[in-house]
Amino acid sequence: MTEEQAIDLLTSYRAKQARIKALDAVPVGAGITISRLSEDDQLQQLHRRLRGLPSYMYLTAPELRLEATAHAYLTRYPAGTRAQLAAVPAQGADPEDSGQLQELRSKIKRVIEARGAGTDDLDMLLERLAEAQDLQAELRRVDAVLEALAGYKPDYARLLRLRYVEDRPVNAVTEELKIVRRTFERWRLKAIEEFQRLA
Repeated sequence: MTEEQAIDLLTSYRAKQARIKALDAVPVGAGITISRLSEDDQLQQLHRRLRGLPSYMYLTAPELRLEATAHAYLTRYPAGTRAQLAAVPAQGADPEDSGQLQELRSKIKRVIEARGAGTDDLDMLLERLAEAQDLQAELRRVDAVLEALAGYKPDYARLLRLRYVEDRPVNAVTEELKIVRRTFERWRLKAIEEFQRLA
């Protein structure tokens, strides 16, 4: 890593933080943002809690009838919502069952829509998620190097953080560190050398 690359890495820290914040705020549907995308959604959390309980303990009477109809017509129970939608037949043996099956299909469709699982947006969403993860990894790397440097040269680490990460002017950094301009320049060069060596 050259001196210029080290300085670029440090000076771009705040811009990367801002970009991560902007990416994390991108909604993906149902109030879920990219920052929460890797976590289970609330529906999955609820399913996990209810899995061990008998359905009559948490379903209403109409929901129990819907469940009974689903059990009567389903031969397999797929895991994904799209697969579940495909597994539910469009028509039943009688009009009442057909109505129940249509209601079940509409509920599954609402879940798919609420999760924002449109395949058109999926590629863009994955790109943004990957970008956010890459930026977070870069910031962790800079933090780790500065922390390691602070372990044996705390003044150098503070100088780099104040001057490049926080983008403070030279005179503000010299005041904060209580040093003169000449000492600042000497420390700055040595601090960048140490940063390069550790990075």
